[in-house]
Amino acid sequence: MARDKNLLRSDDLLKYILETSVYPREHEQLKELREATMKDERGGMSVPPEEGQLLSIILKLMDAKRTIEIGVFSGYSLLTTALALPKDGKIIAIDLDRSSFEIGLPFIRKAGVEEKINFIESEAIPILNKMIEEVKNNNEELYDFAFVDADKTNYGEYHERLMKLVKIGGAIIYDNTLWSGTVAEPLNSSIPAEILEIRNFIVKFNDFLAGDPRVEISQVCIGDGLTICRRII
Repeated sequence: MARDKNLLRSDDLLKYILETSVYPREHEQLKELREATMKDERGGMSVPPEEGQLLSIILKLMDAKRTIEIGVFSGYSLLTTALALPKDGKIIAIDLDRSSFEIGLPFIRKAGVEEKINFIESEAIPILNKMIEEVKNNNEELYDFAFVDADKTNYGEYHERLMKLVKIGGAIIYDNTLWSGTVAEPLNSSIPAEILEIRNFIVKFNDFLAGDPRVEISQVCIGDGLTICRRII
């Protein structure tokens, strides 16, 4: 199993978790989408199923209806969210690459949740800025939840905008915040340069979130690391 998706450092323990409590409860279309995604050369970018299961429970516990997703790839987390939302739930999903979203679209349609999704092919920051203006000018309702799994160097920019779009008491969740475990490795280790560059951004972002008085946080060792933020101010 891929190192960056198993921070437990035990394939046997991960296999136990998956086979005992994840795969038996995975929605049929999620399973099919996961298998189709893994055939793509970039399949390892997908949210792992145990992480999807956690996101689903959080959404249901919150009774979330209006959500934002930044970074869609083939749509495993997007389909997870759509399945967890009520019939009148809505998702603004933003990604630069619609071709990857097309991998998941047949499974989203088969699951009967396509009407919940507004997919926007674009850089995220201009869309978020537009959404903020719409909230200000039209007194639109704020969002319950946001999930971010996109370019890590812009996490700080996304955070500031999402703090204006997600309501107090709502959640913003960031993926990959342990970055293959490299956040705890010394800088003089043999980390490849391209991994090290992102690692440094993630470390700074983690430090920022740890000191941000506007949110409560919990960093979870699941998948490649997940940071759950609850907006309190």
